[in-house]
Amino acid sequence: MTRFFLAAATVAGLLTALPAAAQFQKPEDAVKYRKAAFQVMGTHFGRIGAMASGRAPFDGAAAAANADVVAFVSKLPYAGFVEGTSGTEKGSPKANVWTERAKFDGEAKKMQDAVAALAVAAKANNLDQLKAAFGNAAGTCKSCHDNFRNQ
Repeated sequence: MTRFFLAAATVAGLLTALPAAAQFQKPEDAVKYRKAAFQVMGTHFGRIGAMASGRAPFDGAAAAANADVVAFVSKLPYAGFVEGTSGTEKGSPKANVWTERAKFDGEAKKMQDAVAALAVAAKANNLDQLKAAFGNAAGTCKSCHDNFRNQ
């Protein structure tokens, strides 16, 4: 339960930063913002993945709570993708994020739709449904990483 409240506080903090997201003072601020949002998503997605893979016991309520956080936060990081914030280091966005922005935005939408479906599946309290939805969502993450993220 404490983890849920910590996640809620993190999301609340991100929400208060949302209006400022469109007005980053420096490119580094945009990078910090998107990294923080992806970190929150990754943590909660990883918890679901541990259940889906059997590394952690299945807990339907925890899966649903984590999936809700992932679905909500999935909309936040894209405000931090501003020109001038690509790089060559591992994990940074490739320059094609800006030259192929429509494709990038399409990949983001696919991921958001898949994690929304994951949240619905998690509420069913059925491990098989969770596994299937998790696999679909993970595939959208991989696709975007393969195309737009420096490995």
